[in-house]
Amino acid sequence: MTGILVDTCGWVALVKSGLNLDSEMSKVIGKPELFVIQSVWEELEDLAKDKRGLLLELLKSRCIIIEDPIGVSHTDKMLIQLSKSNKWPVLTVDTRLKEGLSRSGCQYIEVVSDRMLRLID
Repeated sequence: MTGILVDTCGWVALVKSGLNLDSEMSKVIGKPELFVIQSVWEELEDLAKDKRGLLLELLKSRCIIIEDPIGVSHTDKMLIQLSKSNKWPVLTVDTRLKEGLSRSGCQYIEVVSDRMLRLID
């Protein structure tokens, strides 16, 4: 299994696209082990109050929620730090986060045109 960090906008984009998580992930990375940091989980719960259909129960049943890294205050920086130290790609469509991941030598997985996932090294 390959660890994947899930970013808020990455999960929203995946759900919106209607892609099958298992089949699409297997095409780009193999069997995923999803990790969600506490800050991202809280962002998703806040979004779910106004937006239906985020499939949070599915995500919760399939992921491991982990504590935010100590001493880091911004979610993007937390994701970059964890991605770098664990060599886990991040599922995201956030342009600034993708730039930060690239500068740090990290991988990310993006939803492309609502029809496929792509791994960027």
